[in-house]
Amino acid sequence: MTDEIIKNKATRIDLFSLKTPQMRAFHMSWFAFFLCFFAWFGIAPLMVVVRDELGLTKTQVGNTIIASVAVTIVARLAIGWLCDRIGPRITYTWLLLIGSLPVMTIGFADSYYSFLLFRLAIGVIGASFVITQYHTSVMFAPNVVGTANATSAGWGNLGGGVTQMIMPLIFAAFVGLGYSDFWSWRLSMTVAGIVCFGTGIAYYFFTTDLPNGNFKELRASGEYHPPEKIKGSFREAAKDKRVWALFFVYAACFGVELTLNNIAALYYTDYFGLGLKTAGLVAGLFGLMNIFARTTGGIIGDKFAARWGLKGRVKWLFIALFVESLALMFFSRMTILPVAIGSMVVFSLFVQMSEGATYSVVPFINKKALGSVAGIVGAGGNAGAVAAGFLFRAEKLTWPTALLILGGAVMVCSFATLAVTFSPAAEKEAKREYDKALADRRAAELERAPAIPRPALPELLGSLRPIAVLRIYLGVALAIKGIYFIMNMDAFEQLSGTLGDLPTVVAWYVVAAHVVGGAALAIGLGTRFAALVNIPVLIGAILAASSGGLFASDSTLQFTMFVLLVLALFVWQGSGKFSVDQLLRRPTSLPVGSEGLSPSQ
Repeated sequence: MTDEIIKNKATRIDLFSLKTPQMRAFHMSWFAFFLCFFAWFGIAPLMVVVRDELGLTKTQVGNTIIASVAVTIVARLAIGWLCDRIGPRITYTWLLLIGSLPVMTIGFADSYYSFLLFRLAIGVIGASFVITQYHTSVMFAPNVVGTANATSAGWGNLGGGVTQMIMPLIFAAFVGLGYSDFWSWRLSMTVAGIVCFGTGIAYYFFTTDLPNGNFKELRASGEYHPPEKIKGSFREAAKDKRVWALFFVYAACFGVELTLNNIAALYYTDYFGLGLKTAGLVAGLFGLMNIFARTTGGIIGDKFAARWGLKGRVKWLFIALFVESLALMFFSRMTILPVAIGSMVVFSLFVQMSEGATYSVVPFINKKALGSVAGIVGAGGNAGAVAAGFLFRAEKLTWPTALLILGGAVMVCSFATLAVTFSPAAEKEAKREYDKALADRRAAELERAPAIPRPALPELLGSLRPIAVLRIYLGVALAIKGIYFIMNMDAFEQLSGTLGDLPTVVAWYVVAAHVVGGAALAIGLGTRFAALVNIPVLIGAILAASSGGLFASDSTLQFTMFVLLVLALFVWQGSGKFSVDQLLRRPTSLPVGSEGLSPSQ
């Protein structure tokens, strides 16, 4: 599946456009995966209610966690095989339509065994990830495919964080309408299933399999290989040791994320005494880091490839995974809530960067069996979650100890990257395709503006200025402020009983804007947006401080106004040179040695 077979791959990501088939596929695929993830883990933040209603033991809760991810292993293998044959468009449509049915009908569960079967059936919808990665891989050129894969998957994974925050609110809304807890969690899941069903219909009409059309029409015209040409692709992928190395690597990152999505709310409820809504908020922060963290992993993978080729992508994957293991073990030892939340945010950053780094490598393993490779590696994530699930179902093993053991397992798996190697011919071909993609993009952008050289790492470090230091400091400070704001969430939960859910929604916005927006501000990714979402919070703080309100006890009016002014400056001028934004803004130069062009690194 070379670029000569798939024509018109996009060499840039134009986020605010739906005019091209590449960007329509990008936006539809991440949104569909987002909804699938939302539905897949929609029951997790409500497990406190379900556990009490059905009388589930710790072992039974663990079994349902395992069931929710176990069946996805098989489903992802099958979905990858289907993508190679019938294309991502038809595959995604049918998965959404069929997968939404158990989501809508889980409310019929009235015992441990029926609930277990429904969670098993819902797990099939988790195979949507493979289609998302397949679709962006065939739509985008090598210079941006890592970023495209990481962003579409990362924004899709947001569903795992958003559902932790939104499902308790949907549940509370049904309770507020007069429904009992018995009906409220069931109706909440029905809402999630209906949205998935509608998205399946939309996917059929708004996307194409490839940039230049659908599999069926292209095969009929001879522009794309017929099904018989790809027979044996799964067998070929399964024989490659690199695929299984990435299987274990993905088990150690995405498997860990799935596990945390399932247990985080219960973990903070049982070990830190948080209420249902506050525990859901804290658990949601883990998933919300996907707004930028997985994308960052893909971006860095593409940048390492520009400098060191395919082995550079693998080198970055090892670094991200190894640091993830250290962060997880540190998180497992934390017993003070603010420190636990802060360490979880750092841990989440490297988990999701590792996932982005993994799928910046996957498209280059075997292009003729891309679906099968993506399916096998994707199944590794669920296999890791199943293995981790056995740690958390053991009656005699505390969850902090289970997390510590899991961190050690991640460290061992990080060394599996040593088995992911590429031949000199593959490196040469990848460099040729990368250079061609950059040349095509450069030619297109020269029509609009002159090319800007991309700075090398020493030049980038030399671009560090006081304003960049201020941005980094402010981002970290906002994240810490958001963590400490969680300490006052009990007051908002009490207000919710008299004023509805508005106080809780406002408080959650403050926490998400500070923690996630602050982290994005610190690394300089989406700087203007990260600063902008925090400005309403600061305006509210100024109004509250001026009248002796909530923020007055620990923030003076003058300091709050200063922070607001600094945020406004970042909205105005952007991130500056020392940032991830700057790396994305300078894509037009080719690496050293490209013929006909001056070196830029």
